[in-house]
Amino acid sequence: MTDTSESTKERNREIARNEEAKQVTGSVRVSTWAVAAAVIMGGILFTLGWLSLR
Repeated sequence: MTDTSESTKERNREIARNEEAKQVTGSVRVSTWAVAAAVIMGGILFTLGWLSLR
């Protein structure tokens, strides 16, 4: 009985590690897209401001 319990605990730990890795990967992906969108928007606004001053 304890062998099954230990294997279940180890399986749950492995699942938790995998889920954590997935969340980190997802967070990095979202952050990368957010930075890219901010840079693009900043470039557009800078260009529009520069053109309006010319």
